[in-house]
Amino acid sequence: MVTCNNLLNNPNVHVVDQLGGMRVLEYEKDLSVLPENAISSYYASEMNVRRRQVLIDLHGDSYIIQAGAMQWMSGAVEATSGIKGVGDLFGKALASKATKESAVKPEYKGSGQLMLEPTYKHIILLDVGQWNGLVLDDGLFLACSGTVQQKVVARTNLSSAALGNEGLFNLALHGSGVAAIESPVPRDELIEFRLDNDQLRIDGNMAIAWSGSLNFTVEKSTRSLLGSAVSGEGLVNVYRGTGTVLMAPVG
Repeated sequence: MVTCNNLLNNPNVHVVDQLGGMRVLEYEKDLSVLPENAISSYYASEMNVRRRQVLIDLHGDSYIIQAGAMQWMSGAVEATSGIKGVGDLFGKALASKATKESAVKPEYKGSGQLMLEPTYKHIILLDVGQWNGLVLDDGLFLACSGTVQQKVVARTNLSSAALGNEGLFNLALHGSGVAAIESPVPRDELIEFRLDNDQLRIDGNMAIAWSGSLNFTVEKSTRSLLGSAVSGEGLVNVYRGTGTVLMAPVG
């Protein structure tokens, strides 16, 4: 049996979100600073620039995490590569080139605890089953339940995506379970659009996640090149159909 002290019972550590077996820990202050950095560290904390970590409780189940994200694990927890043969490795290698995600995401299973590396980014927990397929912007995946399947989805019009210097493919999560993603802003600042057989246009990759049921394309902001030049905008991301889009107000 492993007993962990001075973590969840530390007054400087707060659980700010919890879903399934995941908990997001936030450090109120960075206490490991040098005297010359104390002032900047103090104001960083006041502006919500804080260290955050994901603590995962395993009860005979499994979780898949981004490669290199594990900090420590306790109990009867074992790690596997998550690769199911040569064909699976080849497919995941191709997917990693397309989505900027690591080819091998280790899977941890058993009973115990798993702590991920600290980050200053914000961490959002989402119920994948409520999204009818959860599509993520490049590089935001952090962890998910082992019951969640990962797929690569392509944009409808690849030529316009290439012209807009956007990625041609995105990582999509399907099934039931929990996902942890990194965000440039806290959950309270994310703008949520719910589309009912309608469309949403966003200038730039401000959307961090959207429903897989939406048709995602990259198009000119107006119907003509002249109109795009006059409006000062070029290509925009367009989401059509019925579903949800989470957008960060700043990049």
